[in-house]
Amino acid sequence: MAKEDRSSRSATVMIFMTALDTTWRMFTPILAGTFAGIGLDHLFSTAPIATIICLILGVVVSGLLIIRQLNNVRNPHK
Repeated sequence: MAKEDRSSRSATVMIFMTALDTTWRMFTPILAGTFAGIGLDHLFSTAPIATIICLILGVVVSGLLIIRQLNNVRNPHK
């Protein structure tokens, strides 16, 4: 019974850690792109062009990071 509890707890921890990993991969590039775009817009007086471009780039990078993570979860030995 104790082995099953450890196994279940270990699986729960792994799921939780994967969720945390996915969360930072989603929000960090989007927030970084947004703030970088706002900064560039203020620097070059191009509002909102740089913000929109950097936001789109952040979303694309976020998607690529999540796809990469999913591939690593599916094939951990590659």
